[in-house]
Amino acid sequence: MRARFRTTMEQLLHQEPRTALVLADIGPLDLGRGTPVARRVVNVGIREQALVGVAAGLALAGLRPFVHSYAPFLVERPYEQLKLDLSHQDLGAVLVSIGASHDAASEGRTHQCPADVALVGALPGWRVHTPGHPDEAESLLRAAAAGDDRQYVRLAARPNPDPLPADGRLHVLRDGGGTAVLAIGPALAQTLPAVADLDVALAYTSTPWPLDADGLADLLRGRDRLVVVEPYLEASTAPQVVAALAGRAVGLTFAGVGRREVRRYGTPEDHDRWHGIDAAGIRRRVLAVG
Repeated sequence: MRARFRTTMEQLLHQEPRTALVLADIGPLDLGRGTPVARRVVNVGIREQALVGVAAGLALAGLRPFVHSYAPFLVERPYEQLKLDLSHQDLGAVLVSIGASHDAASEGRTHQCPADVALVGALPGWRVHTPGHPDEAESLLRAAAAGDDRQYVRLAARPNPDPLPADGRLHVLRDGGGTAVLAIGPALAQTLPAVADLDVALAYTSTPWPLDADGLADLLRGRDRLVVVEPYLEASTAPQVVAALAGRAVGLTFAGVGRREVRRYGTPEDHDRWHGIDAAGIRRRVLAVG
């Protein structure tokens, strides 16, 4: 997905005169070099608070800034700037992260950020996308370039096998019994084998915030149990799910990165297993609800 981000941004910089890219000593620093669009590629150095502040200034000047870094340096470190420089001033920008949750597990806890969706979702007026495939990422980036709102696009290191529509809706992949399973973004890759032989309904979305309330209602028609498999901090999607249910009595289970801190390096696959969001762990969660 990161490679697709680079090629898409290069095209957008040349095709869309509003597009700007703000970096903090990471990412495609050479985009546009030697061409007029290089003026719209800004490297602020290792200054993540300035990263967001500069993006806000570009938005005030009428540009559409894309802001790129590792998730902890894009969301957690400059969170006050997200709150004040962008949200409080009602300015638009597109945050594009890599390394979220434990994709960069080998770099240690400094590069792990499972709470990013919960943090961004706590601010007003943000859309959150978790594409599960490079094609979905490109579609979301191109759509974001045409807007003026605030969006967070969370790129994943381990994509799903095939692309699905990245249109903000829930897409039912399989009908089934009384339990519905909603897989969000790259979590689908482990969810598919987890429920392959189970009598459940399976749906997918790449946009958990805001959640497609009508699509969720259709998914739960005739069903009273829902398992949400999320590639980030467990229950980060809960506010959106509860709001979409509008008081309907449904048994809810969230399978995501646990709140217990795992003080180990390991691989992304190790962390999936330790947090119970590998295929075996997801299967256990689904079976436990009936």
